[in-house]
Amino acid sequence: MYRKRNRQQMTVEDFTTPFGNKLNAENRWVKMADIIPWDMIEDIYAASFKDDKPDGRSPIPARQAFGSLYIKEIENLPQDRTMLHITENMYMQYFLGLTEYNPEPLFDSSMLTHFSKRFGKEGLTAINEEIYRRTRAREEDDPPDESGGGNNKGKLILDASVAPADIRYPTDLSLLNECRENTEGFIEDIWDKTDRRGHKTSYSRSRMRKSYLKISKQRNPRWKKVRQAVLEQLECVEKNLETLDYHLAQIGMDSLSDKQQERLSTIRIFAEQQRWHYENPKASVPERIVSLLQPHIRPMVRGKAGKEVEFGQKIAVAVVDGFTFIEEQSWNNFSEGKTFIDSVERYYERHGFYPEAVLADKTYRTRDNINYCKEKGIRLSGPRLGRPKLSEIEADKEQAYRDNCERNMVEGRFGSGKRRFGLDLVLSRLKETGETEVAMNIICMNVSHLLRVLLHKLWLRLQTAFLCRFFTTFTISEVFQ
Repeated sequence: MYRKRNRQQMTVEDFTTPFGNKLNAENRWVKMADIIPWDMIEDIYAASFKDDKPDGRSPIPARQAFGSLYIKEIENLPQDRTMLHITENMYMQYFLGLTEYNPEPLFDSSMLTHFSKRFGKEGLTAINEEIYRRTRAREEDDPPDESGGGNNKGKLILDASVAPADIRYPTDLSLLNECRENTEGFIEDIWDKTDRRGHKTSYSRSRMRKSYLKISKQRNPRWKKVRQAVLEQLECVEKNLETLDYHLAQIGMDSLSDKQQERLSTIRIFAEQQRWHYENPKASVPERIVSLLQPHIRPMVRGKAGKEVEFGQKIAVAVVDGFTFIEEQSWNNFSEGKTFIDSVERYYERHGFYPEAVLADKTYRTRDNINYCKEKGIRLSGPRLGRPKLSEIEADKEQAYRDNCERNMVEGRFGSGKRRFGLDLVLSRLKETGETEVAMNIICMNVSHLLRVLLHKLWLRLQTAFLCRFFTTFTISEVFQ
């Protein structure tokens, strides 16, 4: 059973270093520790433990669990190097809630996967919302935004992108070859438990391997040659599945491990898809598997320059005042327009009023969304319906230009997320940990944005204080002499 720790933030002066010096209060890790809602994180983490579990080894504290995941994503590190950085950095250990420097690893790097499962994407989404709520509560004394019209205030920016997964570019031939090699390995593993009659496979393995390499090494093989090679590999996979079914019916499925059984189930589905696709080459395959290791990944046809198809999870995001929220996250492709109304309603739940304007591309401009915006008094970016009046053309062009300039903010968020953090390549292999990794990346982006905002406000205050002191020291005539 998890026992909650002391939630009070430790001061920088209380942290004991091996050199007798004190930590710098202006360090980024110290500032980030003040932004993270550790009390809420403690509650979410504690709820993932079962109360009826017998007491054993004490669980790792929530702050260390969340903080380690945060360090991994904000520094864009693999699991093993994350733990190495933590052992070498005192500020990171302060961020994790330690009271003194510890040169030994806090836990094994494989625990990061378990932490991802405990928080989940729902928990991290709630933490992201709480960070934004507390940030607004600190700024409630600031003057309100008067840019809106009527009861609507602020602007909501919407867009969607794909966070690619760490898989090789899939082709039918390479995947079938992988299936053939996997099924051959399964037969090898259970062969000693069978009656050992006949050949293990009904074909020559070396010949099929050479046949695959002959096509895969060609730069531009002919379509008929590829189709023939696909058929050869597919027939071998189907024969191996028949052999496995025969032997497993006698010795039982327990002869294979759980991972092997899961992989075998994936291979069966993939073989069925390939047989149907071979017989119907022009038809699309629903729920098409593109990776045996990560069968939950689906192809996303985006039509982007250089990346017509991407393989990963699609995320629809909303940007409000520079703060990013995940509105929809799925491994299957979806239409961004269907998430529009839910995104606007969530904006209303956060602020208590609807936005003055929603800036989005044309995929969001469906008839239902336009009517919804008209009903709520929201201006949706884009051209007006019907033939425009001559008096409105110039004004519409200026408004469209301003909207496009402001909508660049969400493109910048995707750019920084993919270049700086890790949205360009999600390394987690499990479905739930991949979703958690993307949600944690969004939190890292928002905290980094808040640090920049705080730094900017500090600079403005220093600048104002300097000017006030300067003008009180000298007269106006003396300044401009």
